[in-house]
Amino acid sequence: MECAQPPFGEDSSVLLIVDDYPENLLSMRALLQRQDWQVMTASSGIEALNLLLEHDIDLVLLDVQMPDMDGFEVARLMRGSQRTRLTPIIFLTANEQSQDAVIKGYASGAVDYLFKPFDPQILKPKVQALLEHQRNRRALQRLSQDLEAARAFNASVLDNAAEGILVVDEDGCIRFANPSTCRLLNATADQLQGMPLLDFLQKPHIPEWMDSEIHTAYRRGETWRLHDAVLRTAPGQQVSVALSCAPLPSEQKAMVVTLQDMSVVRHLHQQLEFQAVTDPLTGLLNRRGFYQTAENLLMRSERLESNWVLLYLDLDGFKRVNDSLGHDAGDRVLRWVSEQLKACLRPFDILARLGGDEFTALLDLEVPEQAAKIAEKLIERVSICQQIEGMDVTLGASIGIATYPDCGSNLDGLLRASDIAMYEAKRAGRQQYRFYDHEMNGRARSRLMLEESVRSAIENRDFNMVYQPQVSIHDGRIRGFEALLRWQHPSVGDVPPGLFLPLLEEARLISRLGSWIYHRSAAQRKVWERLFAEDLVLGVSLSSTQFGMPNLVTELRQVLERHALKPRQLEVEVTEDALMRNPDETHKQLRLLRHLGVRVALDDFGSGPCSLAHLRDLQLDTLKLDRHLIARLPGSPRDAALAASVIDLCRQLGLRVIAEGVETREQYQWLRAHGCEFVQGFLVARPLMAEDTNAFAKPFDWSAVIA
Repeated sequence: MECAQPPFGEDSSVLLIVDDYPENLLSMRALLQRQDWQVMTASSGIEALNLLLEHDIDLVLLDVQMPDMDGFEVARLMRGSQRTRLTPIIFLTANEQSQDAVIKGYASGAVDYLFKPFDPQILKPKVQALLEHQRNRRALQRLSQDLEAARAFNASVLDNAAEGILVVDEDGCIRFANPSTCRLLNATADQLQGMPLLDFLQKPHIPEWMDSEIHTAYRRGETWRLHDAVLRTAPGQQVSVALSCAPLPSEQKAMVVTLQDMSVVRHLHQQLEFQAVTDPLTGLLNRRGFYQTAENLLMRSERLESNWVLLYLDLDGFKRVNDSLGHDAGDRVLRWVSEQLKACLRPFDILARLGGDEFTALLDLEVPEQAAKIAEKLIERVSICQQIEGMDVTLGASIGIATYPDCGSNLDGLLRASDIAMYEAKRAGRQQYRFYDHEMNGRARSRLMLEESVRSAIENRDFNMVYQPQVSIHDGRIRGFEALLRWQHPSVGDVPPGLFLPLLEEARLISRLGSWIYHRSAAQRKVWERLFAEDLVLGVSLSSTQFGMPNLVTELRQVLERHALKPRQLEVEVTEDALMRNPDETHKQLRLLRHLGVRVALDDFGSGPCSLAHLRDLQLDTLKLDRHLIARLPGSPRDAALAASVIDLCRQLGLRVIAEGVETREQYQWLRAHGCEFVQGFLVARPLMAEDTNAFAKPFDWSAVIA
């Protein structure tokens, strides 16, 4: 809890961050502090409510999980207070990720619901947009207050009043009109005299004066007000007014009607409403506008026979444009893409930009299957090559498709389903479309939960490195160690690598760990110099994403220089699948690695489709036989024949062969008999902590295994 809050400038927007973790308050303050933003913090719901009573807060960033009073209760109390009922709330949570929790958050009055860890590039524009909207709302509120004050003041001076003032008799006819009324209705006082008020009142429509709410309030001695009335002027134009009808003393048998011209306020209100639902960059609907429009359409479709289909489009390659050409070029690309999408769709289709490079379209189709043809058309249109900053740029698009109500009973369900389908399209190779199915949903739920855990593990440094020895099959001499990543989950313990490694790849998180893996392993290799020979090799596995990174060789060079290692002391291990994703780039990357001087090993050979031509054509140093192939030795004649042929071919090509996953004496004896040079696996040792590798300073005793 802070002892004092910072002073505020007159033109500053005030944010209140509520979180019971001091480190979160510090990091959020650092993230959101700006010259024109004043950031206040509170470590509890009670403290937050006290600050809201003392200060004019423009936006509240509210943690859900807090002791004593959670975020939902704080939001409920805010909405119950006249002072804070319109203050925007963004919920921030790391735990409450269920649909019920999100619905509860919005029901509590939140304008958005974000999950930790969140992307600052997403949070800051949201905060800025809400603060701008809040400033405009306060400006509108101040303007309305000023107008109301002017009305009260000028009501006493009829001829000079800024408001239109009428005296209307109990039959609804005009007795008197002041000059402001004449100007408002573009008519003289004589023309208005004796005319029925209803002749000029267009909204609300009142057929009979005696049955109207105005006359009913007059008979009761009450004032009747309407803030959004519309009058028709004498020439037939429309003007927005705030209407107030108050009875005069009973002997007058009349009422005074005041007319406040609301055209300026109405125009400002319309501008604010337009800004609130429109993406300023593309002119399309933004997320809020899409939600409002789509939810209304889906509600109406329950009564009509409509086939609503939601398309969720994400650009392929947009990040490359932003990174290489800058955000201005990226903005031009987004505007161009929005024009292509509008050209492909019908004028009445609902098209929106949800944020970043994500677009969505809600279509009413005769049959849902028509969405496939539209998706193909969109992908083809967006994939056209265009010139930006003198460079040819070709984008792509991946599209997920969900149908209503089969894939979701509401808009949130549809968006979730189409988003899942879109990621399936990306996983299938990008520039494709995919329809949602429930099997995808199950996989996605599990994946999201695990992905969140992996992100937390990266932040909390829950990963560690272990090392598995590679020893000579003939004399037990240590050849090197393969560095392996391990995850010790704080609650479930060791997580199998086969579970989290694919997720790191799919969720594009492996790059965040890559540098840490390189430096941690290289530092350990430097420590080993005191125990092992100079030619000890450190093996590091590269995922497809890591191998394809253009700065891979540069980063490896920096690692070698920082830890004073020789290039031949490092061996990068790459799978055949990674090598074949882009053959041209593969050859280029291998040439760069060869020029750097590090070793290159073909990993997991025999685990899938394998080509012997790769051994001939690619610049490799080592081949590692996959553990699944080794597991079938020597019992499978076909696998034995394959392994023997590969070992013999590698001998002739000058490639070292390492058998992975060796666990039995029979496998060892077969590999020794067929000329395999090195092995690694449980028969020798399980992956070891760094401090346990010292035992391999002496040759491994194969006689103990044979016995």
